[in-house]
Amino acid sequence: MTSITLPLSDGSGRLGYREAGQGAPLVLIHGVGLQSAAWSPQIDALSDSHHVYALDMPGHGDSSPLPEGSELPDFVAWLDRAVATFGLTRFSLAGHSMGALIAGGYAVTHPDKVARVALVNGVFRRDPAARAAVEERARQLREGQVDHDTPLDRWFGDAASDRAARARVAEWLHAVDLGGYATAYGAFSRGDATYADRFGAIRCPLLALTGSEDRNSAPEMSQAMAAAAPKGKALIVEGHRHMVNLTAPEMVTAAMRDWLALPDAEHEAA
Repeated sequence: MTSITLPLSDGSGRLGYREAGQGAPLVLIHGVGLQSAAWSPQIDALSDSHHVYALDMPGHGDSSPLPEGSELPDFVAWLDRAVATFGLTRFSLAGHSMGALIAGGYAVTHPDKVARVALVNGVFRRDPAARAAVEERARQLREGQVDHDTPLDRWFGDAASDRAARARVAEWLHAVDLGGYATAYGAFSRGDATYADRFGAIRCPLLALTGSEDRNSAPEMSQAMAAAAPKGKALIVEGHRHMVNLTAPEMVTAAMRDWLALPDAEHEAA
């Protein structure tokens, strides 16, 4: 797995990413506060059959930030510039948390480019209480109030697998640029309904996966996303929380292998 930095296709900033493997292209986007290394188990496993591009989200890792106040559509537009940097015209796309919001929005707005989409620990139409809580966290970040322990407590339990993953995630949270983190979190707090009414336009296979104990990216949200898409499927990993791709990597990777084996609708039509 190689870590690389390139200028974006339109020259608007840097793109940091990890690349591995050969074959059909697979693009991965991590969650807010993290970096492309958060997909390490899946990069290592899926690069045996796919050309994997794991992107650093704007303002994270080695990628340039978007302007303060950017909204989810700005991150979706950034993704289009990122894949153009690689010359990709059709690919499978997976996102975790904020990355899932970006991936879902991209599948809605660029259906010609997305062969399959996987939304891991995604959010979808928060209720008013959940929306108020996440918007308050976004306000605190904008004001420079940083609390890493509270999200880590939400994301992880006490199992040995959780403790090891928590230590890695804590390092990424402490390393992230505060401005980039705050901008992305603001878009995350306001983006759960941006594309929700348009999921019926996603014609490719859609996998919505979360942990049964993830209270903020709840199983009901994954089930609703899958129900809204014509080829949607929900998968709930029992006993796991928000960082399920790290705490249950074999199960998530197996689910993604099955998803990647589903026919590309464009090829079916041909």
